[in-house]
Amino acid sequence: MAENKTDFSHAQRASLLLLAVGQDRAARVLKHMGPKEVQLVGSTMAQLGPISSVMVDEVLEEFIIEIKNETGLGLDSDEYIRNMLTNALGAEKAGSIIDRILLGANSKGIEQLKWMDTRSIADLIRLEHPQIISIILSLLDADQAADVLTLLPQNMRSDILMRIATLEGVQPAALRELDDIMEKQLTGSDGVKSSQIGGVDAAANILNFIESAVSEPMMQDINESNSDLAQRIQDKMFVFGDLINVDDRGIQTLLREVSTDQLLLALRGVDAGLRDKIFANMSRRAAEMLRDDLEAAPPARLSEVEAAQKDILSIAKRLSDAGELALGGGGGDEFV
Repeated sequence: MAENKTDFSHAQRASLLLLAVGQDRAARVLKHMGPKEVQLVGSTMAQLGPISSVMVDEVLEEFIIEIKNETGLGLDSDEYIRNMLTNALGAEKAGSIIDRILLGANSKGIEQLKWMDTRSIADLIRLEHPQIISIILSLLDADQAADVLTLLPQNMRSDILMRIATLEGVQPAALRELDDIMEKQLTGSDGVKSSQIGGVDAAANILNFIESAVSEPMMQDINESNSDLAQRIQDKMFVFGDLINVDDRGIQTLLREVSTDQLLLALRGVDAGLRDKIFANMSRRAAEMLRDDLEAAPPARLSEVEAAQKDILSIAKRLSDAGELALGGGGGDEFV
């Protein structure tokens, strides 16, 4: 890779790769990605602008010879994205994400909520009964549910989170009825098991993705109403400081997925023990450069630091789900 390479984000690199390998190959890749990943890559593609051969060379240096004759560069980007997503997802699913990426339209239905932006979801459900909202949020991924929850009125959040934590499951028949309310049939609703929806784990996972300025008042409200429930939620939470409980091999696996910029921001103000653990699992040169950058870095907003930490936690949870690292015991009551 060239030494003065462009600092592409992970999403930009993925987008350039998919634009370079051709529609059919890109479609096969997208079939193995989740809704948020497809949305992120598709949106990034639409925003890339002019794409030069130098950009492709930087991202695909070792493969460029094999893919040059099959690149999608030079095609109309809107048409490319439309064809690729349709091939990957089928016309029905692709329609909603194409509309959102290229036209800005919205879609409805519980299953389609996963393909919508969080503000549209919040606007769609904010007038529903809190119990319905809690079920819907339980069906979303934790980070998406967290974003939606923070967009709902403040006086609703604690009640909804408590309902999620105490939800003991929803029968498929009730989900079908809820689908009628949301104006779309839920694909495969007969196979949904009640035990998969809601509970303390779901509430804790959602809280993990909410910044402390929002989550702390919610936890205080829940503690005042049900201290035992609040403690059980807290015990299930995994915060950035808990990375110190991950073994060295796991930290090394995590660091391979985290950008230097993310790490530089996330390590602001963290406990010295965690910093030392991070440094110890980097090469000597990389650790020295990171130390120097931390010392020279200007102050950063707490919200930006927390966002970087939550991004890294999200990567850690993905790796944990894939069995590539083991998260340590959950925990403490500090937010960093």
